[in-house]
Amino acid sequence: MSVDILLGLQWGDEGKGKIVDVIAPKYEVVARFQGGPNAGHTLEFDGHKHVLHQIPSGIFHSNIKNIIGNGVVLDPIIFKKEIDGLAKFNINFSKNLFISKKAQLIIPSHRLLDLASEKNKGEGKIGSTLKGISPTYQDKIARQGLRVGDILDKNFKIHYNTLLDIHKSKLDFYAFDLSKDLTGIKDFEKYDFDFKKIEADFFAAIEFLKTFNLVDSEYLINEELSKGKSVLAEGAQGSLLDIDFGSYPFVTSSNTTAAGVCSGLGVAPSKVKEVYGIFKAYCTRVGSGPFPTELHDAVGEKIRQIGREFGSTTGRPRRCGWLDLPTLKYSSMLNGVTHLLMMKADVLNDFEEINICTGYKLADGTITDQLPYDMVKESVTPIYKTMKGWNCDLSPYKTFDTMPETLKSYIKFIESETKIPVSVVSIGPDRTQTISKL
Repeated sequence: MSVDILLGLQWGDEGKGKIVDVIAPKYEVVARFQGGPNAGHTLEFDGHKHVLHQIPSGIFHSNIKNIIGNGVVLDPIIFKKEIDGLAKFNINFSKNLFISKKAQLIIPSHRLLDLASEKNKGEGKIGSTLKGISPTYQDKIARQGLRVGDILDKNFKIHYNTLLDIHKSKLDFYAFDLSKDLTGIKDFEKYDFDFKKIEADFFAAIEFLKTFNLVDSEYLINEELSKGKSVLAEGAQGSLLDIDFGSYPFVTSSNTTAAGVCSGLGVAPSKVKEVYGIFKAYCTRVGSGPFPTELHDAVGEKIRQIGREFGSTTGRPRRCGWLDLPTLKYSSMLNGVTHLLMMKADVLNDFEEINICTGYKLADGTITDQLPYDMVKESVTPIYKTMKGWNCDLSPYKTFDTMPETLKSYIKFIESETKIPVSVVSIGPDRTQTISKL
């Protein structure tokens, strides 16, 4: 069998959690291949809202194996909280949740390093979620990180203290003192970090983590493929945050594109079949970095309020703007997208006109539909095409054929520009509010 990939094509928050939940019944394995608790995949069904940060979104289906792959960075404390929050659903984790021994561990001091680094950048801060993601990936690349499999080593505490000493030397550079409660640091008032307490919680969570299926996930996932099992690889963040191809340096610390599946799960490129690319009918971004179509007016605020555009992980207001076709085409190219899935079409229900960016005008007057090398420094002015909005409630519509003609025109224009079919349109947060050709 093959691996299908589902990932975001914008700056994250596209609605991946819902779509994984909707299409998960088609698959026997759902696997996360990168990222960590900086992700927030929201699922809504049966009148309940669920936000998953590290656990794959197929967890609510009892017949699906869920794998946290080697490309993920795992925070044991947040993992335990997630599991505890799922207790009421009577999920059999011993049957359907597997964690790669090669996944990197986030330890408490990683979060401090994240905070210290952001604070040191001042106005140039990246907009990190302060979950310790970047420092953990840095330790991985520096070949000094701790992995999930290391918790089974009787000398784990020694290895932990060795890494902690390395972190202390870095924190000394930033003039951070681990002995102090860091509540109330300027610009990070909401960041409450009592290190001794967090460390105690960490080791309790480590003992909890030991009770789960810790596996060589690359063997597990390839064994499932050899048995003819269908696999869905679930991405986190978005393609425009990819460490190599995103709006550097305002990016995440992992490969969020389809290429990350091979290294983040241990599967060969030849195993990949379909690539489902998710995008919103408009654009959003959390944190710092370039955003050509961002709206700083009442229209942007209207989109934010209707779309409830506040980070599921951080709670921060998301920046909002019109759909950007150059970035959508760029992400689709990088990922080899075979199907486009448009989310939150219902957020634009009340708009009589909708703008869509078709290209950029650069500082020298050049017109292009390609992303410049450095969007941070390059002056980019979006060029818009104005289209009629559907200006109606989409909830009565169940099929593509019956959708309003104005929505059909919007979709057809996107398809003509990207040369990729739009196979799903989401018209609400619940799993039932989905129009699909898949």
